[in-house]
Amino acid sequence: MLAPARYAVLRLLTAARTRTPNWPGSPRALDVVAALSCFSLMVLDVPGLADADNSLTGLTATLVLAAGAVTLVVRRRAPWVPYLVALVLLGWLHELTLIQFALYSLGRFRGRAAGVVATVGYVAWSYAMFHLPGWPEHRADTLSGFLGLIVPIGVLAAAVGIAAYRQDLVRELAAQRACAAVSQAVQEERISVARDVHDLVGRELTVLAVRAEVLAARARGGPHLKDFEELADTARRAHLMLNDTIVHRADERTATPGLEGLTALAAESERMGSPVALEICPTAHRLSPLRQTAVYRVVQECLTNAAKHAPGERVTVAIGLDGARLRVTVRNALPAAAPVTEPVSSGTGTSSMRERVTAMGGTLTAGAHDGAYEVVADLPAGRLPARP
Repeated sequence: MLAPARYAVLRLLTAARTRTPNWPGSPRALDVVAALSCFSLMVLDVPGLADADNSLTGLTATLVLAAGAVTLVVRRRAPWVPYLVALVLLGWLHELTLIQFALYSLGRFRGRAAGVVATVGYVAWSYAMFHLPGWPEHRADTLSGFLGLIVPIGVLAAAVGIAAYRQDLVRELAAQRACAAVSQAVQEERISVARDVHDLVGRELTVLAVRAEVLAARARGGPHLKDFEELADTARRAHLMLNDTIVHRADERTATPGLEGLTALAAESERMGSPVALEICPTAHRLSPLRQTAVYRVVQECLTNAAKHAPGERVTVAIGLDGARLRVTVRNALPAAAPVTEPVSSGTGTSSMRERVTAMGGTLTAGAHDGAYEVVADLPAGRLPARP
């Protein structure tokens, strides 16, 4: 049995971990660490402050410095607050520690302009304090000594903050570019799906319109002539609407192959050094052309990724039907060592594959399992035509 006090402490710690699981790495935690670090450094000056002629004792000097360090907790939202407090402590107690943290924070969270203005203001304020009676000799008793002490402190602190600010901008820009690349890949895949719909469905509509016109010509003078003419006209209108919808159609673009194109893909992959084993269920050849193009695109991207990240490893491609579900599995062994050169990759291939499969009501998973990298696409098989 746990003692009541110990049990209460354990409950409190558990509740704290539950409510703040990510707190140790959060910005607020870093601000608290900065405040504690600043206070730890300033505490070293307490004996000298207590001995100086400033009406402070060791306790009151500690409390004043603690109050100044606490302002660093708001350094992200209001970095000018610790800066102004630091100037007060500089003029009153000639304390130089807090101003370094404050200048860094201004450069870090407000950029170059704020850092430069704050540094100039700090140097001017310190210069004015230097010419007032009471400036301690150990803080430089000559103007050259003063400048050699004050200026480097401010410039270095602000410069480090500005450099960190610029690094944050670079990381944010890189993240935005990666996000934009994924969005562009998804959009291009949607356009590709739309083009495939145009190529495949448009062809069927054209055939329908032609057959209806032939039947109308044969039924000329008969009771069903008007019905066949309306059918042909409806097919033509549907085709025109499809053309208007797919506005990004490229005239030079060739139609996406179906399952018949996988053999050429496998041969190309083998020429690049990655042997491919194709396992295609015979029933899969009865899939609709649109689903066959989806299978082709998924296998194409998987073989490309395997050649980039696992060159020379054998790739197994399995395409099968399980009732009303179509399943595509591409698997390759993970390389024993990383490639000598970093593969050129935009990092958007998986997003494109997932968009293609999702557009047809399916799901796609990709990841490493049991020493191999596996991509599994599962989607509805659709309506299969009867066997000829």
